[in-house]
Amino acid sequence: MIQEIDFQNFEDDNGNPAGGYAKGLGFEIYYQDGPLAVDGTRLEPNGAFVETVLLALIKRLNYYQTASGGKFACRENALAITRLEEGLHWLKERTRDRERRGVEGTHQA
Repeated sequence: MIQEIDFQNFEDDNGNPAGGYAKGLGFEIYYQDGPLAVDGTRLEPNGAFVETVLLALIKRLNYYQTASGGKFACRENALAITRLEEGLHWLKERTRDRERRGVEGTHQA
């Protein structure tokens, strides 16, 4: 079952990602608004990262796989975990690439 969600993605004056939110029954996610590096200074995050949300989902599905002695474990959960972990892997790889190029935390492509 998929429940309805309310979501909005925001852009700054230059069309760059500038936060947003996703809300539904039982959850509210406010995404990082703006870059994490300004004039060479690293700022504290002010919202969630997609990677963090994926990790939360992976942990929840892993819980289903082990709850009640594994009574709710199933192939579909295992496949979903694998795909979410794959997505997390590629987002981490994107970050490593951006760090190598010196643009992580900025709006440079």
